[in-house]
Amino acid sequence: MHTLQDIFEHTLKDVYYAENAILKALPKVAKASKDAELTKAVESHRAETKTQIDKLKQVFESLDLKVEGEKCDAIEGLLKEADGLMEEADGTALSAGLLAACQAVEHYEIARYGALREWAKVLGHEQAHMILSQILDEEKAANSKLTNIAVLNVNKAGRSAMRKAS
Repeated sequence: MHTLQDIFEHTLKDVYYAENAILKALPKVAKASKDAELTKAVESHRAETKTQIDKLKQVFESLDLKVEGEKCDAIEGLLKEADGLMEEADGTALSAGLLAACQAVEHYEIARYGALREWAKVLGHEQAHMILSQILDEEKAANSKLTNIAVLNVNKAGRSAMRKAS
């Protein structure tokens, strides 16, 4: 990669791969969650992820690029970490860990979409800029929802469980 356009296209393929990997992983996360609000948020985000994949296809098409993903080591690592939590944790620890793992994924997506959006703007890709801005806003909203679930549900439940154990 030698130009901003090169890194833009590479990152677009990277995030397309990531969204598809996330889509595949979300049902397992929803099933493992012991917190009803987290389960509901994960299931809701699955539908949103499908829509985001469609929006990414529009970005590829607007640039006359082939719709394709490129393996994303970052998302693979984040999803592997979530798998480990599902194997090793239970109860409140599992819910708290899964929530944190979901937020790590959201933070990754926010970073990627933020960069892509700004690169699209600089490169004059107006339609891509608009679509990527929409997706970025959705990812920020998903992260905010997860933060609220952590603060209002999962973290409080963890604190209550600690009190009962002592």
